[in-house]
Amino acid sequence: MSESAYSITEAIRQLPRNIKASISRRGEGTVEQEQAAAVFGNMFLHLHPVRVHVNSLRAGYTFGLGLISFYLFLILVASGLLLMFYYTPSTELAYRNMKDLEYVVTFGVILRNVHRWSAHAMVAFVFLHMCRVFYTGSYKAPREFNWVIGVFLLLVTLFLSFTGYLLPWDQLAFWAVTVGSNIAGYMPVLGDYIRFLMLGGNEVGQMALLRFYVLHVVALPLLAATLLGVHFWRIRKDGGLSRPRND
Repeated sequence: MSESAYSITEAIRQLPRNIKASISRRGEGTVEQEQAAAVFGNMFLHLHPVRVHVNSLRAGYTFGLGLISFYLFLILVASGLLLMFYYTPSTELAYRNMKDLEYVVTFGVILRNVHRWSAHAMVAFVFLHMCRVFYTGSYKAPREFNWVIGVFLLLVTLFLSFTGYLLPWDQLAFWAVTVGSNIAGYMPVLGDYIRFLMLGGNEVGQMALLRFYVLHVVALPLLAATLLGVHFWRIRKDGGLSRPRND
């Protein structure tokens, strides 16, 4: 057999092994190295750390507040997408749409209440998560930057809740946003500009509803998703979940 024919035959025989190696990216090493390589080389498993300290998983230490907040965010995204099929950001139709959800759309009132109560719960759990991080000292080095990201996430959560207030276009929503925008107007120097930017004018009307709608369904969720990605990435880079200092 010629040398070229032998090399072609050998390449065909090695093809399955090469395909497997290109997918898994695993090499030879100790048992622990092989286990770590299995995690790093898998498309889904690599999202999780190779090792987690046992005390980081204690329910009494973290209470799962961060994960609960993240799951509530996913529920809000899913329920919000469904609500967008039945909502029109118009001062003439918004309140009517809310009434249709309550009395006409099948399970519409359940869908709206899931979105509403999940929003209230997310504000509460994000705040509790921040309190837990502060109480356990998890904001200290090397996690200072991630603490700042968490503060921004709390602010985004509050803004998401606030912008959602106007969308039903009922009396509670109208006056809540009126009071909120007036408070922003009292800010020194920039107050009038910020209020005008929020409302798209000098009063709560169609432009304000449209701006709050775009902020609520596009701008703020994208910002929240980006900050969440950075937040989770920094948890991995900073050595995983925090744990008690004496462990």
